[in-house]
Amino acid sequence: MRIENLTVRYGSFVAVDDVSLEIPTGSIVGLVGESGSGKSTLARAVSGLVPYTGALTGAERVQMVFQNPYASLDPRMTVGGSVAEALLRLPSGRRAAEVERLLDLVALPGSVAGRYPRELSGGQRQRVAIARALGAEPSLLVADEITSALDVSVQGAVLNLVRSLREELGLSILFISHNLAVVRYVCDSIAVMHRGRVVEAGPTDQVTLEPAHDYTRSLLSAVPRLTT
Repeated sequence: MRIENLTVRYGSFVAVDDVSLEIPTGSIVGLVGESGSGKSTLARAVSGLVPYTGALTGAERVQMVFQNPYASLDPRMTVGGSVAEALLRLPSGRRAAEVERLLDLVALPGSVAGRYPRELSGGQRQRVAIARALGAEPSLLVADEITSALDVSVQGAVLNLVRSLREELGLSILFISHNLAVVRYVCDSIAVMHRGRVVEAGPTDQVTLEPAHDYTRSLLSAVPRLTT
């Protein structure tokens, strides 16, 4: 996908200001910045959830995975029912097998299909949300802070899942986080947002090892480091 001169306004407030960014096919692009920088608003614009000016080209099907999986899943529906919502294009007789396949993609057993979101852990619920998004066969997956609501002990497993899905499916992913260490681990390239604008973008090693902007350097200085 190519994002060109995208702007989002809420009245007189400019939340995203003339942002241009490319997400190459099969790559994971990280979008990082502090709270209020505009990154989640950009994610919603790319996903068609808020109005914008500018242009989006190159991705016909965009699916978004939200920060809080419990809020994004209907508590009255089983896991299988939630995932099957994305499969209405298939004959009803094929949907159960496709639900099982999608759950397997995110490393969940087929038996989870009969359970409700409240019966799952946070990490399992996020995997269900990813499986549902994959059911729509997206050309771009937008992952908005998908690990920030999870316990630290399960964040790594979800990040590894994101990397494996890219390898297995050739997915293009826009991965959004306030945590530069997380973005550095999972992404091929990084764009840094500050006050609604992209202030720096480039390959992950370039941005994290040789940052060109003061704001990027301030984000890097806040990343915890082990010392001996």
